[in-house]
Amino acid sequence: MSREANRFLKIASADLRERHVFLRDLELNALIGVHTHERGTSQPIRINIDLTVSEGTGPVGDELSTVVDYEKVANQVVAIVNAGHVNLVETLAERIAMAALEDARVKIARVRIEKLKAIPSAASVGVEIERSRSQE
Repeated sequence: MSREANRFLKIASADLRERHVFLRDLELNALIGVHTHERGTSQPIRINIDLTVSEGTGPVGDELSTVVDYEKVANQVVAIVNAGHVNLVETLAERIAMAALEDARVKIARVRIEKLKAIPSAASVGVEIERSRSQE
């Protein structure tokens, strides 16, 4: 594996002054899906987000304004999901990643979305994407 490819697998780094901010297992009901039976009714989804965040050069301090606020990230996700029907989990993942990258401190956003009831015999189905500031 190339050094550059390996770099994107590491989400926090002391050498690069990066921290890992994450949101685990956010369960929401979403209007999502391309099939007729998915239109007009919500279905449960689970969202996981991993962010590689630049720490900057100075100390963090003890102020919320000096860090990426995971509650703000969660509220953005809820607003995106509640904005209306989306056909594809891929589209929803892209919207969430782009919203996370709006904060200049976020260098990489990894978003995983699972539909929890789409296939009865499967625990979940979905998609995971990773986007970086250079891909904006």
